[in-house]
Amino acid sequence: MNVFKKSLTLAAFASFAATASFAGEQYVDDTGFAVSGYDVVAYFDLPQAPVGTAQAEAVPGLASITADYNGATFAFSTEENRDKFVANPAQYAPQYDGHCAYGVAQGGKVPANPNLWRIVDGELYLNITRNVVGFWEEDIPQNITLAEGNWVSLEPTEASERAIPQFSSEAPLN
Repeated sequence: MNVFKKSLTLAAFASFAATASFAGEQYVDDTGFAVSGYDVVAYFDLPQAPVGTAQAEAVPGLASITADYNGATFAFSTEENRDKFVANPAQYAPQYDGHCAYGVAQGGKVPANPNLWRIVDGELYLNITRNVVGFWEEDIPQNITLAEGNWVSLEPTEASERAIPQFSSEAPLN
């Protein structure tokens, strides 16, 4: 293979690798669970509040009902929810490996509060604080577009190690 073809092949591979849907590191806080131990499948059964109003509280998972995905352990409130997750984890796992969606839109990986959530086009997005939710909700489609563009370069970086501000997990994880 000549040098030009080899360079072109390597460039094509690098481009594919940069845009392929490989999962980065899942955000895990000091609970030791993804999404602070809350049941990611349960979000899809909760009533979604209108933009500008608070969402329903997330449903705590149990330490006795878990599944591993993307290098992290997810907890569930029921075995049925765990089974749904295992059948299609990408459908239920939060976007951006559980990091704050607005943070990703702004170009960084910061933790997300599991009680600050929204489902958009069948995907779960989390945010870090109520103030950030306001910025996120000012233009959700544009923020998703920005986040998707930023995620390609952010995804390979390590997960955030920061604590979620003003948050204490209520998940019993018993």
